[in-house]
Amino acid sequence: MHPQTLRQYDRLGLVSPSRTRGRGRRYSARDIAQLREVQRLSQEDGVNLAGIKRILDLENQVSALGYRVSELEAELDLVRQQARRIFAAGMAGDIVATPVGKRPAARERSTALVVWRPHTRD
Repeated sequence: MHPQTLRQYDRLGLVSPSRTRGRGRRYSARDIAQLREVQRLSQEDGVNLAGIKRILDLENQVSALGYRVSELEAELDLVRQQARRIFAAGMAGDIVATPVGKRPAARERSTALVVWRPHTRD
């Protein structure tokens, strides 16, 4: 690509290369892939630079949202696991999580109050 084209893409925010101490541009492999995509959209699909910027912004937004969905799914799995636990409260006020299907030890049963949530389908 022509250096002037690279400067214009940088000014428009289509690509953001890192800089050297002398203010020269350093393009990473990701930057180069992005430049190739910009060139393809421009030359093959006839999209103008404003359209390309919008497409790239939307693609970045979709990626960020996909990552957030993954985070929320992991958090939901953790909440579901915690909802399946039984809690035993001893006479001293201590609370102990007990796995589903397990009862407090025989010596603890006489002094413990067992609280559980009914199992619900997700």
